[in-house]
Amino acid sequence: MTAEKEAFVGIDAAKLRNAVAIADAGRDGEIRYVGEVDASLESMRRLILKLAANYDRLHFCYEAGPTGYGLHRQITELGHSCIVVAPSLIPRKASDRVKTNRRDATALARLLRAGELTAVWVPDPAHEAMRNLIRSRTAAVETICVHKQQVGAFLLRHSRIFPRRKNWGARYRRWLQQQSFEHPADQIVLQEYVEAVRLAEERLARIEGAIAEFLPRWRLGPIVDALQALRGVDLVTAVSFVVEIGDIRRFASPRQLMGYLGLVPEERSTGETIRRGSITKMGNSRIRQLLVESAWTYRFPPRVGVKKLQKLDRVSPKIREIAWKAQTRLTARFRAFSARGKKTTVACTAIARELAGFMWAVAMEVPPAASAS
Repeated sequence: MTAEKEAFVGIDAAKLRNAVAIADAGRDGEIRYVGEVDASLESMRRLILKLAANYDRLHFCYEAGPTGYGLHRQITELGHSCIVVAPSLIPRKASDRVKTNRRDATALARLLRAGELTAVWVPDPAHEAMRNLIRSRTAAVETICVHKQQVGAFLLRHSRIFPRRKNWGARYRRWLQQQSFEHPADQIVLQEYVEAVRLAEERLARIEGAIAEFLPRWRLGPIVDALQALRGVDLVTAVSFVVEIGDIRRFASPRQLMGYLGLVPEERSTGETIRRGSITKMGNSRIRQLLVESAWTYRFPPRVGVKKLQKLDRVSPKIREIAWKAQTRLTARFRAFSARGKKTTVACTAIARELAGFMWAVAMEVPPAASAS
């Protein structure tokens, strides 16, 4: 019998042209640069078929980036294995100061053959669409904040101070309409700023309406409903957690999830010396921020409000048990941190780490859907 001919292909993906290199199997296998190919799907299909004619098995890889997952889906549909590589986890020499498309593609092929690359989780098209929707909501919220800051800065330059503490409520908006300026240009500027805030808020409302519309038809919608049983986890936090984490079952334990989110302390230990520092912050910053914000709610004694009670009625008894256990434990932990004189920011980070573990436990109680919709 003849041995199966195998090769590893590294692709430096770009907007217009992809650089391709191929490494033959074996420690001493040849690594050669194929060249640059047009980044269109048809050109890549012809290249893949050409390479497949010379090998029995092909393995592909390329870095995660702005080009998305279209190339991954095309390669897998053609029957070949492909991974999308985490760029921050690619091994690099400190002395390597030259970066070209050719060198990047060759390095990817060599590291793929050596098994030194870390793959990211690739979502299906429906999941990616929901993630895009959630991230568009985040962008809309940031836009509102920018426009509101512009209004506040403009008024401060003119020594206009709202006499109450809470801004952007009904009274504040009425107060804005009552402001008048000597020069008509200043009046126009204020009205334009206020109108920009109104339009941005309408955009946010439309996006949130779309989220509510598509969520019941999404295969991971039941997990979103279950996560809202936890204190401090509302619809936005639950949906954001699910779209960013993806398949929760790829984490074998809560500790793996905590490490993925960058909520575990960094450590430099050797021999008898153990040194731990601040959290690594090496994971998804969006989810880490949301979890820390949710952790603030555990500074209050455990209780179940009316709105949360309605959400608890829609989940299983096991999930209700986990949610109540999370409340009692995390509120007690928050009181203990406060009694020890810990900063509230440190306490919230520690609570957020444990909250991630409870969210993992809740998500694991929801049976996976058969297929995406």
